Order: sequence, then structure tokens, then C-alpha cells
Amino acid sequence: MLDTSNLRGDFFGGLTAGVVALPLALAFGVQSGMGAIAGLYGAIAIGIIAAWFGGTPTQISGPTGPMTVVSAVIISNAIDAHGGSLESALGFIISIFLLAGVFQILLGIFKVGQYVRYMPYPVVSGFMSGIGVIIIVLQIFPFLGHASPKKILDIFATLPSILGDINFASVGLAVATIATIYLFPRITKVIPSALVALIVLTIVSTLMKLEVAIIGDIPEGFPKIMLGKLADIDWMHPMVLIIPALTLAALGTIDSLLTSIVADNMTKTRHDSNKELIGQGLGNMATAAIAGIPGAGATMRTVVNIKSGGRTRLSGVVHGVALLIVLLGAGAYAKLIPLPVLAGILITVGIGIIDYKGIKHVVDVPRSDAFVMLVVLFMTVFVDLLQAVAVGMVLASVLFMKKMSDIAEASSTEGGVEEHHQEQTESETEIVELTDDIRHKVFVKAFDGPIFFGFASKFQEMTERSPDVDVVILRMGRVPYIDQSGLYAIEDAVMALQEKNILVLITEIQDQPKDMLGNVGLIPEIIPEEHLYPDFNSAIKALRTGEAFKAVPKKESYSWSFVNY
Repeated sequence: MLDTSNLRGDFFGGLTAGVVALPLALAFGVQSGMGAIAGLYGAIAIGIIAAWFGGTPTQISGPTGPMTVVSAVIISNAIDAHGGSLESALGFIISIFLLAGVFQILLGIFKVGQYVRYMPYPVVSGFMSGIGVIIIVLQIFPFLGHASPKKILDIFATLPSILGDINFASVGLAVATIATIYLFPRITKVIPSALVALIVLTIVSTLMKLEVAIIGDIPEGFPKIMLGKLADIDWMHPMVLIIPALTLAALGTIDSLLTSIVADNMTKTRHDSNKELIGQGLGNMATAAIAGIPGAGATMRTVVNIKSGGRTRLSGVVHGVALLIVLLGAGAYAKLIPLPVLAGILITVGIGIIDYKGIKHVVDVPRSDAFVMLVVLFMTVFVDLLQAVAVGMVLASVLFMKKMSDIAEASSTEGGVEEHHQEQTESETEIVELTDDIRHKVFVKAFDGPIFFGFASKFQEMTERSPDVDVVILRMGRVPYIDQSGLYAIEDAVMALQEKNILVLITEIQDQPKDMLGNVGLIPEIIPEEHLYPDFNSAIKALRTGEAFKAVPKKESYSWSFVNY
């Protein structure tokens, strides 16, 4: 049963998200190799069904950059294996997409979704940046007016051969698209700039009769059920279906649940990760049944929905229905859209997905984290997406264990260090009422061990469960090491507390954590130097005298900077 308590907000949120989704769905469909209509089918089916059955009320789902990149590889390989014909390969492709949805449902049933929170930030950062690079590189040929090879290495190998045959009309349209997307919001943000570029430049191209490739004829009316194509499948070799389906399911899981976390942060709610996976799986199964491309939760569309008033799953349903109405009435016009315009849209998508924050901090974070991020980025672009994530997880775990071994060895050889730590009290969370000369409540949290990717989610939970207090003291005397995930977890937690007008103080911080916080600007931009104290008593004294309340953070910051389109 849908919640209609926020009917107006959900209607406008879903409608706005649908407007944003339209050009992206068409572009992702073209990039996949199955045509623009496949992207629209995917946006409609998964958009409605994942919203109805999923566990994140405000999430908008549909084809995304990462899912489209993997789908394009699967489709290309299937076509090559079936004589170069999409029609011959369609049953094989549908079966993979269908199995991917089944696997997502199983992941939800077996409650695997909760473990995504333990993904190290460098792995996610390298993966998302790699996806962004792939999307941009795949648009080089359409940007120049040519059909693109499907593989990255082939693009680089054949690029010199087309540089003497550039279609400047295509280049002009693509450049105009990119300029419109970035500049039009300066005029107004009411209308999505990508939609403006799509409509205006399609009209310009048509009226000027520019010689550029266009989408071409697309089917009109309701999509047809294509499950009959499964009869053409050779089921004697199931692994050729299962492995790519598992890849899609794993990627869709990561893709969707990261977006769910973003939605939680914006709405101050908590999603049901396992229910979300079941909804995504059902949506991808429905998408496969009508020969659409699979998708996942889309960060940008979800953010647009929330900012436009969407608060319940009705907004996601409205988004899908809006796209269905477009499908039924605009097919004759959509066929005129130039492919260079879609290339320009996708280039901006790729640019938006890249994690500039992670790249910016590559020389500031622990070298092991930087190494993991760069390895994952390289493998994502040139090897395989799922292998990149797997290698990144293993590397992050091994390097962390090595670091902890080094710290333990160093501690055992330094006299008095362990004794000093044992003198620090309060290993449990507690509420302390100060003396009568000050009435502020203080929430004390002492940490006992490194703050790393396996612990980062607990930091967020701490802020969500924090009682009604005026001051939070983080005792970090027993924290010998912070990795990149820990850094951004601290940033998120401190900013969330500051938004509630809660003062955050840190005591007894060791050298490595302090250096890391300083390297990435958390000190002094989020946490002023004046809010660091050598011991607990100093912090209490500063509260009593009022000194602790004089310093304020210098500016706002942010965390997970990449955007999943």
C-alpha cells in the first residue's frame, strides 16, 4: 500500500526525477548497444518496481553509468558469439539480465546487503572514478562523428585512424551539449539542463539538416514481453550465463546501496538494505522481460527527487509512469535525437562520476589507501570491474593487517606506551553531568583501536544514536591509526553533530591520526585546533571556563563526492 501522506511532494519529486532521467535513459540505451529504447524500457520497469518493492522510500532507480558499462560489455560479447546479430543474441542477453535480478533477490533474502557498508573508501573511489573514465573514453568516437569500438584498448588502438576524418558538425553538437549542461543552470535550475540540451540541439540539428548520426526509429507503444526468446538458449553451459549475471548483480548491489546511504543522509532515515536488494532484483527481472537494460539506484536522480519534495515510494512510481507516458507519445520525435548530443550528455555523466575528492587526497591519505585506489582505478578501466573490486578488497585487508602488525610491534618495543594508554579512563560510552557551574550535558565516547574501513559505519551510527546533549568529547588516546574511510567517517560524524549545534572536542589524539586529519583539511576547517586537547581533564576545564565555546569551524566540507548517475 502506497503512502499518500506527501502526495504533492511525491508527485513533483517523481516528475522532476523523470525529466532528469529521460535524456540519461536514452543515452545509456545507445551506449549499451541495444538502442535508446532499451534504456527507456529499463528506466520505466526498474523505476516503478524497485520503488514499489524496495527498502529506500526516496530512491529513484534506472540505468546507471556503472551498470550500463558492464551491460555493454555483456551485450557486445553476446553479439560476437552469435554471429554479429543482436536479434540472434537477444535470448542470451535477456537470460543474463534475468539471472542478475534473481541473484539480487537471493542476496537480499540471505541478508548480504548489510555488508556493503564495510567496503573500503579507496575501493569505492577507484571503482567509481574508473567507471567515469570508461564512460568518457567510450564517447570519444561518437564525439568525433564515428561509431565507437566496444573495448577501451581498441578505442586507443584505432583512434589515430579517425583523426583525419572528423565530423565537425558532430563535434559542434557535442561541445554545445556540454556547454549547455554546465552553463544553463546559471540561468535557471528549474528545468534540467540535460533536457534543455537534448531538445534544443535536436531541433537545431533537424532544422539545419546537419549530417550527423541520429537515434533512428524506435518502437512505439507498450513494450512486448520477450521471455519467449529464452527458448533459444543452450542451457548446457550455464557458467557462461552465471558469471556475467553475478557480475551485474554484485555491481547493482553496490551501486544501489551506496545511493541508499546518500538518501539516508539527506532524509535522516535508515533504509532496509535487504528489502532494497529484493526490490532491485524484481525490477531488473521485469526489465529483462521487456528487453531493457538493467539498472540500480541512481544518486543524482534520487537527490533531485528528495530536493523536489519526494519522501515516499510513490515518488519513484511517479517517475516511472512519467517516462511511460513519454514512451507512448514521443517516439516520433525521439528518433531525431543526434548521437553526438547523447555523447555530450554521457561525457558530463562520466565527469560527474569521477571521485575528485579521493584523487585530490591521494598524496595526503595513507600510502596504502592511495595504492589501493590507483590499482582499483586502473583495473576497472583496463581489466574487469568485478575483479577490480575483489583485488581492492583483498589488498585493503592485507595492507591493513600489515599496518596493524607494524603498530603492534612498535608498541611492544616502546617502554611505557601501553601503560600510558591504560591510564586513560572511560572505555565505554557514557553521559556525564558536569558540576553546577556549567549546565551543558556532555557525551563522552572513547575509542579503543584503529578507525578503519571495517569500523567506519559504526561512527555514523554513533551520531545517529547520540543523546540530547550540547557537547560530544571523542577520546582517541587508544586510536593508533586512521585510514581514508575512517577520515571521511569522522568528517561525516562531526559535521552531522555540528548541524545539531553540538560542540565536538577531541582529546589525546595520537600523531598519525592528527597528521591525517590535518592533511585532508579536517583540521582546522571542520575541527578547529582549539578543539583538540592533550587530555580529558583539559577538555573539561575548557568547558567550565567557556574557552571551548569560542572557536568555531572555519567552513563546511563534504564526504563521498562522486555521483552515481
